[in-house]
Amino acid sequence: MNRLAHETSPYLRQHADNPVDWYPWGDEAFAAARAEDKPILLSVGYSACHWCHVMAHESFEDDDTAALMNELVISVKVDREERPDVDAIYMDAVQAMTGQGGWPMTVFLMPDGRPFFGGTYFPKTARGNMLSFSDLLRRIDDVWRTRRSDLVEQADELPEVPPDHEPRVPAAGPCPQRLARHARHGHHVARCHGLGRHLRPRRRRVRPVLGR
Repeated sequence: MNRLAHETSPYLRQHADNPVDWYPWGDEAFAAARAEDKPILLSVGYSACHWCHVMAHESFEDDDTAALMNELVISVKVDREERPDVDAIYMDAVQAMTGQGGWPMTVFLMPDGRPFFGGTYFPKTARGNMLSFSDLLRRIDDVWRTRRSDLVEQADELPEVPPDHEPRVPAAGPCPQRLARHARHGHHVARCHGLGRHLRPRRRRVRPVLGR
């Protein structure tokens, strides 16, 4: 079992037996990302979400995919019904980046909580214009290691959040509303728009960052 076994959310406990080394939302996850110098993979869903369960079965229950996640990212699972504040702030960011959103929500973050890449469902195997989830993880890792300044630049194009860690990634309480307001008003993150059907509106801007 992973850390989600002790959570109160039934949705999070559904993922307690995943081979993924899940963290709940909180300071421990962000501290691990800083210590291990890894990006954070934020996965947000809820119990009644069909595609959340599909992605969980395809990827999060798969030993090979979970091993890749454990190697390349710090994985954080959030129940949107338990943490609507976290869901709202990152959904606003994903919608600003891609033009649309939904669940499961899949967002890659800097260790300080700033998003730099977002989308929704990613399949286990590539479908048409959609990257497979494993390929996405590998491409994010490649850019993280070789062109991190591109990701920092993308994250910086979202409005600034408070410089101290606690308000930006709280264990409880609201997420920074300034970021949400700017996202709703259409301030986009250049070149960090996702790949595939769910993220098509600005797909061309991703190529300089993730490549093909």
